[in-house]
Amino acid sequence: MDSETLFAKIPATIDEIRARVAYALERHPLCRNVEFDIVSMPRTSKSNWTISLRSVAPDALWEASDIVADIQEAYDLLIAA
Repeated sequence: MDSETLFAKIPATIDEIRARVAYALERHPLCRNVEFDIVSMPRTSKSNWTISLRSVAPDALWEASDIVADIQEAYDLLIAA
């Protein structure tokens, strides 16, 4: 197995990504009240989507950012044709 296949991102719909982010934030005690939006972006070398965090308590900012970064490394947004 080559490294490109090993580290390939999993394609997911915006609803699947939204559910994964919500679930991951809900699991962390400091991030349970974080509100977010998923924003589709032009494709870059790293991603084609990002998260806009809203209503983040100061003590939850780093944790929420880390959670989002981990999910963003794993998933690629499927764009409807």
